[in-house]
Amino acid sequence: MFKALILDKNDSGVEATLQDINIDQLPEGDVLVNVEYSTLNYKDGLVLNGAGGLVRDYPHVGGIDFAGTVEDSSHPDFKAGDKVVLTGWRVGEIHWGGYAQKARVSGDWLVALPDGLSTKQAMSVGTAGFTAMLGVMALEDHGLTPDQGEVLVTGAAGGVGSVAVAILHQLGYKVAGSTGRADTHDYLKELGVSTLVAREELAETSKRPLEKERWAGCIDAVGGTTLARVLAQLKYGASAAAIGLAGGNDLPATVIPFLLRGVNLLGIDSVMCPKEKRVRAWQRIQSDLPLEKLEDMTQEAKLEDLPKLGKDILKGNVRGRVVIDVAGS
Repeated sequence: MFKALILDKNDSGVEATLQDINIDQLPEGDVLVNVEYSTLNYKDGLVLNGAGGLVRDYPHVGGIDFAGTVEDSSHPDFKAGDKVVLTGWRVGEIHWGGYAQKARVSGDWLVALPDGLSTKQAMSVGTAGFTAMLGVMALEDHGLTPDQGEVLVTGAAGGVGSVAVAILHQLGYKVAGSTGRADTHDYLKELGVSTLVAREELAETSKRPLEKERWAGCIDAVGGTTLARVLAQLKYGASAAAIGLAGGNDLPATVIPFLLRGVNLLGIDSVMCPKEKRVRAWQRIQSDLPLEKLEDMTQEAKLEDLPKLGKDILKGNVRGRVVIDVAGS
């Protein structure tokens, strides 16, 4: 028997309870993992609250990320004792996820934990940080270098934004951070933000299709009007990596920035990302994310804390990253 946070649906909505379950209740898979840590992402908040239509079948175990040690495997790439990390593949949505002390999944979904990263550090990164690194890699692949000017990170105090800021600063970029929370300014400066941009500055639809060229690149976790304004402010040939929609899924923009400035809008998907790119991203995380800053941006919680935390993250009240100590819950 082991502990799991079980989500069930009733007339009043989705309810989460900490229960003891057994291995026979786990879904099919060729690798059984002893989960040590999981984490909390915006999507986890949706799942915990029955929002977004992400979960179709109940009872359910959420947690779109986990890291731990292989207990048993019939997959050729993994054996008992291997340290592994999982993000994406709709685990925690249509397949039971990391909010249980054991998980059974397809070995094709797992990545070997890079040397130099602990399972706790991997979950301090989680899907949010993994996606941030994919965004940085995409900007670099489209020609971004530190000598081109400031790179903007929107939603900078959130999980994705915090990791993006830390990585960019470590790589030598001058980083601007947009946030609507004044109480996070000191935190963002410590992570590496040199220019603070008020959320309101980007919140209104521009009356002009092009504005003054300002940003050499952008990692955008907000979407909506914010992304539209950023596109109009990008320098010639610059790119924005779209990785979130905290501000809405519409895009009230024109094609003018693409046609007259040659800017690029890069879509970043972390869920179905190919294995080769995943391995590359985790290797870059190990080498380019300053681990001391990762610790500063992370708070620790347990499985029983998740119902409250799931509500907090949807309200924008979670700063940085949250690691869930699953094994110790």
